[in-house]
Amino acid sequence: MSAPSRPLRSHQRSLAELVAALARGEAGGVSDILAAVTPGGGKSLLPVIAAARLMAAGVVERVVWVVPRDSLRLQAEEAFADPLWRAALGHALSVRAADNSPDPARGLAGYVTTYQAVAAAPALHLAEITRRRTLLVVDEIHHLPALAEGDPASEATAWSRALAPLLRHASLRLLLSGTLERADGRRILWLPYRDEPGRAPVPDIAAPGWAVIGYSRAQALAERAVLPVNFGALDGEASWLEGGRADGQARVGPHRLSGPVPGPTTRPALFTALRTGFARDLLHEAFLATRRLRAARRLARGLPAAEPARGLGKLLVVAPDQASAQRYCAMLRGWMPGPQAERDVRLAVSSEPDAAAALAAFRLTPEPAVLVTVAMAYEGLDAPEVAVVAALTHIRSRPWLEQMIARATRVDPQAGPYEDQHALVFHPDDPLFARFRDRIEAEQLTALRRPKAERPGAAREPRPMPETDEGIVPLESNALGLRYAMLRPGPALALVRPEAVPAPALPPSAVERHLRARVAAMVTAQAVEDEAELRAPAGGRLAHRYNAVLKRLSGNKARAAMTAEDLEAALAWLERNRLGDHLHLLEGDARYAWTARRRWAGERRTAAR
Repeated sequence: MSAPSRPLRSHQRSLAELVAALARGEAGGVSDILAAVTPGGGKSLLPVIAAARLMAAGVVERVVWVVPRDSLRLQAEEAFADPLWRAALGHALSVRAADNSPDPARGLAGYVTTYQAVAAAPALHLAEITRRRTLLVVDEIHHLPALAEGDPASEATAWSRALAPLLRHASLRLLLSGTLERADGRRILWLPYRDEPGRAPVPDIAAPGWAVIGYSRAQALAERAVLPVNFGALDGEASWLEGGRADGQARVGPHRLSGPVPGPTTRPALFTALRTGFARDLLHEAFLATRRLRAARRLARGLPAAEPARGLGKLLVVAPDQASAQRYCAMLRGWMPGPQAERDVRLAVSSEPDAAAALAAFRLTPEPAVLVTVAMAYEGLDAPEVAVVAALTHIRSRPWLEQMIARATRVDPQAGPYEDQHALVFHPDDPLFARFRDRIEAEQLTALRRPKAERPGAAREPRPMPETDEGIVPLESNALGLRYAMLRPGPALALVRPEAVPAPALPPSAVERHLRARVAAMVTAQAVEDEAELRAPAGGRLAHRYNAVLKRLSGNKARAAMTAEDLEAALAWLERNRLGDHLHLLEGDARYAWTARRRWAGERRTAAR
């Protein structure tokens, strides 16, 4: 491999040196490479570096790259085709974005596929892996939970079960991730772990046969590989009706979004805010900030107002669900002249037939300048022009939020000097998001930390926030004030951080009751929201239909019979999908019709009495 004319980042240089040693036969004991690279740090080039060197040396004969979503499949294909990196790395390899048709590589150096495709045709991909010496690349491996002894088959583990044989039979494995944590706390498939007394298991970076390459956010900032982040935290008040019904329920609120610690009103207030006036206010702040940025960059470059150009900055809006995304899109278009609105604002959600085209246009062309989505573009989206993010999502898990803010931290080579660029993330000023932001900043300032005993506020560690047990009817909300905070860079971190001492374990039955209550609350909330927005007929029966839909999606397993893992999988699905999009599963279902008739007959008898 020739010396690259484009500079490699430190983790890319580390991988280049490692595969060079493998090619020379000096690292024969290495069979697994784990690259833990901060989101936006440039991990998509790693498979290209590895494949180019190892295939030239005959160590492997092909590369198979597995990604979690179709949009990433196309980006992986583009990574091999990038002409500048082809020249810099001296390679001529091409891979194919493949489906499950026979011969997915079609004579090229390999192919890119998705987790879903492998799960749909595991025998096809296993045959391809075993036919030739293969470098298997698994992207965002944290999506795959580890498989435990006797673990029952479920939707949550379907991808892991499909990928596990490929991992076993690959000649060499390159595993990529922007985080070594899963939102549900489970271990990650294939990674080695070590157990330490009193602590949660952590990946064993010294395990035999493993080489680990880390690239923290602090390292990326020091190398100017990612942008610093400014947070625009918007506070507000919200009011709602509890119980999931609007007939005579007491009004709750107004309650502030902000607070020193999460409390029982935190999630209901956030749920309400994202669906009422507060969301409009936050979205408008993000819209105005994007317009000011684009105007300033046009002025600096002497560009006319209507001339399309790259590098002006774009806005990514992350919504809590598809219905909200459609509302946000309509709001944004309402703030622009008609022709400009149609050109500049696009919607990319799974229910839209042109979602993939909207996503591609947002990435690759000067217009559109605004993309509204739910989950399609929150992770892995390679769109350096994104400069502003409107974080109108209710999800507060750290991996999710890290991936989301990373959409705006990519350096845009067409936007001018690095010093003139920064990411701007607007978000509700709830204590859960504030905790996430403070934790990131604290990690990047480890050298300035005092010992734990001296740290101010150490005794006031926020307790886990209780979940709401019932659905709510959002009434109204309003924004109160906007404040900005910059995420400050700090020294590099160790790859694996010791996890906090876990809270005392609850009895299994208590865990299941808690998870069942959360599932019930989310089902009821979706039903209430859909009735309120006239997407489904009112009458109090929609929640029953939605429960039946969820049961069908869970393999017809009753909620009372679900294990804790089944319930966690259901919660994860509900966070990203709408039950109303799957009502067709009940069409012609005799079991549902029978139970519905019994339920409705009982309601009529009760009403008659």
